[in-house]
Amino acid sequence: MSDRNEAGRDAEAREPATGRETRPELPARARVVIIGGGVIGTSVAYHLTKLGWTDVVLLEQGELSCGTTWHAAGLVGQLRASESGTRLVQYSTQLYAELEDEVGLSAGYQRCGGVTVARTPDRMMQLRRTAATAEAYGLECELLTPAQTQDRYPAMQVDDLVGGIWLPGDGKANPTDLTMALAKGARMRGATIVERVRVTGIGVEDAAVTSVRTDRGDLEAEIVVNCAGQWAKQLADAVGVTVPLHSAEHFYVVTDQLDGVHPDLPILRDPDGYTYFKEEVGGLVVGGFEPNAKPWRSPDDLPYPFEFQLLDEDWEHFSILMHSAVERIPALADAGIRKFYNGPESFTPDNQFILGEAPTLRNYFVGAGFNSVGIASAGGAGRALAEWIVAGQPTMDLLAVDIRRFARFNGNNRWLRSRVAEILGLHYAIPWPNRELETARPFRRSPLHDRLAEQNACFGSRMGWERPNYFAPPGEDSAIEYAWGKQNWLPWSAAEQRATRTAVAVFDQTSFSKYLVTGRDAVAALQWICTNDVDVPVGRAVYTGLLNERGTYESDLTVTRTGPHTYLLVSSSATTERDQDWIRKNVPAGADVHIVDVTSAYAVFGVMGPRSRDVLSRLSDADLGDGAFGFGDSRELTIGSATVRATRITYVGELGWELYVPAEFAVGVYEDLMSAGSDLGVANAGYYAIESMRLEKGYRAFGRELTPDYGPVEAGLTFACKLKTDIDFLGREAVEKAKAAGPRRRLVSFVVSDAEPMLWGGELLLRDGGAAGIVTSAAWAAATGACVGLAYVSAPDGVVANRDWVGGGTYSVDVGGTTYPVEVSLRPPYDPANERIR
Repeated sequence: MSDRNEAGRDAEAREPATGRETRPELPARARVVIIGGGVIGTSVAYHLTKLGWTDVVLLEQGELSCGTTWHAAGLVGQLRASESGTRLVQYSTQLYAELEDEVGLSAGYQRCGGVTVARTPDRMMQLRRTAATAEAYGLECELLTPAQTQDRYPAMQVDDLVGGIWLPGDGKANPTDLTMALAKGARMRGATIVERVRVTGIGVEDAAVTSVRTDRGDLEAEIVVNCAGQWAKQLADAVGVTVPLHSAEHFYVVTDQLDGVHPDLPILRDPDGYTYFKEEVGGLVVGGFEPNAKPWRSPDDLPYPFEFQLLDEDWEHFSILMHSAVERIPALADAGIRKFYNGPESFTPDNQFILGEAPTLRNYFVGAGFNSVGIASAGGAGRALAEWIVAGQPTMDLLAVDIRRFARFNGNNRWLRSRVAEILGLHYAIPWPNRELETARPFRRSPLHDRLAEQNACFGSRMGWERPNYFAPPGEDSAIEYAWGKQNWLPWSAAEQRATRTAVAVFDQTSFSKYLVTGRDAVAALQWICTNDVDVPVGRAVYTGLLNERGTYESDLTVTRTGPHTYLLVSSSATTERDQDWIRKNVPAGADVHIVDVTSAYAVFGVMGPRSRDVLSRLSDADLGDGAFGFGDSRELTIGSATVRATRITYVGELGWELYVPAEFAVGVYEDLMSAGSDLGVANAGYYAIESMRLEKGYRAFGRELTPDYGPVEAGLTFACKLKTDIDFLGREAVEKAKAAGPRRRLVSFVVSDAEPMLWGGELLLRDGGAAGIVTSAAWAAATGACVGLAYVSAPDGVVANRDWVGGGTYSVDVGGTTYPVEVSLRPPYDPANERIR
């Protein structure tokens, strides 16, 4: 029997009696058309109808669940790397448990708990950190000895284990049952689901969707939602939308029945052995994520039809997983194999799924690329995307999965094939906090890249840019030696910090996002979009936030007025697409405003430190004294033979300038800087040093301290809001309400009292011994001689986290299960009066 027929029979066996209705006619129009009838598409349909949008049509080229969904393993693990991701899955589990009462069909969901085991001390350190995170999020989690893991899972041998954790909230769902239940719920509230109809194109007019073309005719559509699984990229490419996905082969087997295996057996994960185990009909599903993955066909070359189909068996490739599985559960050595599954799944370049409205095409939404966590995520992700569609913007923090984190270059199929092989292989690797991906690099390069490589730079990557993390001494291997404690590069980064604090350092910050905003109405538009007053004299730079209607952060950046109707906006590397999309969507209708991305046109050099003025003065005739060139001033000046824009600003807390240098002059300017500062102690410095020094100064970073879950009152940034003026801005009303009520959460700086522990961010902060928050950012800092960081501390319900409350507690931080005292303050630990920068 062929794989296709056998897979189809298996799907029929899994599929519940659904009372499938006769195929409906294709409507002539719909408010929303969803493409793809897997678990994600049906979840979006279900949640749209739950929000009252009933004019919804879902189109599936085969039968519901026939693509990737039907062969998913169905694991539902609640704890994720971020609080927002964890809340999404928590909602999924609640929904799956309640669906049967609502629609009369079971989702096949069972809460059976999960055991994750560690074979090494490094893995156990990760699990202890996981347990601390669970405490912060209010999830049950218990640390286990090897013997206790065996009590939870008797079939496993534990002689080689260090320990484990128990997550009682984990569970499993039947993917096909879940899909059918969601589909029925959507139908019950008015949605139309049409199977056996293939989408062939999307109608577009004036950069907005107008219709969906199919092999059974066209239908008008106000909104299109691409939930087409591994076909999503091909559909998106046709309309110029970037959905970077590439399929890879994913393997698991189902065994015959085994003694001691019962329906209540927990999910077992053995990430050091690359494997997971789930009970199914008295046997075990044995699968995993092998370290050397197998990408499948190019996204441009996917087969059609491809319903309930599997790929060829590859026992040789699966052998590493099976060998490891037998080590963990010896009874598998004699178990019969009922079925070998090799199904293609689509993966993204960063192992996070994709949600949101395309920045290049209005009313075109995407929900795809779920990287083997689609069943766990489907409920929460479907609700989040439906709310985004209805509200016109995200209603929660979705930064990690936002489609706008990718740019056009991320859609290159060759680049994707290389990257996805690594991403799948890292699925069960130890998630080192500063892990750098290795494939498809170097990618985007600053004009200085080769010069810095010659000086032994270790490069990291952000938005594809190669950026120096630090510089190793001559003759040293510059590669990162990963560890949970202090890593090999720490002394080198500390030397860069000291050079910045005592002399002068040059940072290549070319990866900054840079936009020109021009036009007759540029001032008025930016006054509405920005929290701070940007109607400043030409030649002034202003730090500002960009907020949504809820008064929480969509970005933070620097706005420099370069002319009467011209501004230069400088933002973080990762937000290039997101920032521009947000600004365009919030410019008042009819305004004469133009946005141009000039990121690649300019290199950026941070020249920072008490001797920075001396270095620049040797290269320029301009007066750089405090009276002539104050903090926040920005103007063009000559540096050697080049003309650059110099802005007196800092992200490290020292006297310094950022130089915006036309790319073709970058190498020459860099050479001049290093030559002019050779007798002043000038040093190259990297982003690890920036991270340490910005935390000593308490400077916030978008995506960590500033997210769509936090606003200026909680973040301590109301000084960057024009609340003392009568100028309105987006989110002002919400900020004023938050200020009047007082925050329940407050961002604080802290310094660890002990110099030895290493913090990376994500650690549990305790107040008076109880969980109070999560560290958003942390690093070892030379000036304080210990780790410093930022964290949101939460007050109990009804209590305002004011200065007195924050200062009235005793704080500590949980570092891999060991707690250390920390000193907490609303002021930065380094130069709180800002004397050094001014």
